[in-house]
Amino acid sequence: MKAIQVPRHGGAEVLTLVDLPVPQPKANEIVVKISAIGINFIDVYYREGRYPATLPFVDGMEAAGVVHAIGRGVKGWKRGDRVGYTGILGAYAEYAAIPADRGVRLPKGISDQQAAAALLQGMTAHYLVHSTYPLKKGEIALIHAAAGGVGLLLVQMAKRIGARVIATVGTDEKAKLARETGADDVIVYTRQDFEAETKRLTDGKGVHVIYDGVGKTTFDKDLNLLRPRGYLALFGAASGPVPPFDPILLSQKGSIFLTRPTLGHHIASRKELERRSGEVFQQIAGKKL
Repeated sequence: MKAIQVPRHGGAEVLTLVDLPVPQPKANEIVVKISAIGINFIDVYYREGRYPATLPFVDGMEAAGVVHAIGRGVKGWKRGDRVGYTGILGAYAEYAAIPADRGVRLPKGISDQQAAAALLQGMTAHYLVHSTYPLKKGEIALIHAAAGGVGLLLVQMAKRIGARVIATVGTDEKAKLARETGADDVIVYTRQDFEAETKRLTDGKGVHVIYDGVGKTTFDKDLNLLRPRGYLALFGAASGPVPPFDPILLSQKGSIFLTRPTLGHHIASRKELERRSGEVFQQIAGKKL
């Protein structure tokens, strides 16, 4: 099979097209014949070596296709079943072996391309607004990188809940996209100070929650924008990791909360995986996302 392998850490230039054997399923595994692959920023983390993986490895954490082979002990799957998955390295390939209980069935009305594009990002947005900080109607959320994959989904989910959304983006084109998906206020951070503008938009009161996948370049200002007992959900580090700091700072900023959540802990059980993926697929099929 064809696969894209990472032989050494580095930029996109290290991605190498190789021929590898089609994997054989071990006990409790299925082999997926992949038709669509999701591309996510976490792939960059692995490629650059920020996240550990034994070299060489096949990158990619999300895909959709059909069940090609079934390992011993697997129940509930048969060859040809449509399946999607996320959270398992090896998606940049024509075939991938995954634990059978990590695959999700693709319902009618959801294409392979939609599933591969929406599973990781859709479930990430879902856990952020429903679990990490359960957003409520009337609350104010600041969403960074609001025109990105997770950002656009966060905006839509937050608006469906009835929250007010302040979005930050880097260009006018992205600002237009954020507005079209429902953002109430959009800040183009390349020419506006998002801290000053957010304070202006909230009459100096700040926001209830910040959903931040950017990290280093936004973190310090984030801490100045939360209301007392506000919540900073730092779910990514696209601009680099946040430098170390003294936790007493959280108290000084208003007894605010900081968390660094990840999707894996929010789909750890089969029940939770099925619930989150099912709700995301339902919203896509219903044209609500």
